Amino acid sequence: MQVQNETGIDVRPPQSARCVVATLGAFLAVLGWSAIRPHDYFTWFLEVAPALIGLAVLASTYPKFRFTNLVYALIAAQAIILCIGGHYTYAREPVFSWIRDHWHLSRNYYDRVGHFAQGFVPAIIAREVFIRRRIVRRGGWMFFIVLCVCLAISAAYELVEWRVAVGTGSRADDFLGTQGDNWDTQEDMATALIASIIALVTLGRVHDRLLRQYVPETNVASVPAC
Repeated sequence: MQVQNETGIDVRPPQSARCVVATLGAFLAVLGWSAIRPHDYFTWFLEVAPALIGLAVLASTYPKFRFTNLVYALIAAQAIILCIGGHYTYAREPVFSWIRDHWHLSRNYYDRVGHFAQGFVPAIIAREVFIRRRIVRRGGWMFFIVLCVCLAISAAYELVEWRVAVGTGSRADDFLGTQGDNWDTQEDMATALIASIIALVTLGRVHDRLLRQYVPETNVASVPAC
């Protein structure tokens, strides 16, 4: 069954449910694992809360606005990154701890993976919403505004970390994960900005092909959504 929005554009892609169920199942499996004896339940909750909020938002919008399966897969990947960080804490994630020790690095860089995803994934989400809702046309303004959105999300997250730290004191040390770096906040936002640029440059054309089923002016030969 197809559902159309007020512009007459189909907002429910064909054959998408199987991919959505698979990505949801992967996320729930990792979420369940992460909740089993994490390093600290307070930090675990703070880290996975954005994923749970995102899941609630996606579930509420799914009947009327289904994203491409690319977006759902990217969101699931970011949610899994959050769950792993919540289980171990970002400063103690074992693979990146091994990388730190093996290469004699100054810190565990798993948190940079999280902030890279924080820019990469929202860039494609924002791009899809802008194109399908006809908010911004493709081109320079699209690129610029998507970057602004990603920076705003990154900055908002840093503000949340700040207020949690103020409100809970040393209990938030693992959540902040600065590891003694005075410039950690700025480096996190820079990482998100760079990731959003990479997302738009590398996935723009792939994303356009997936969006042909929604936007009439690009509705040429379609490609599988997953």
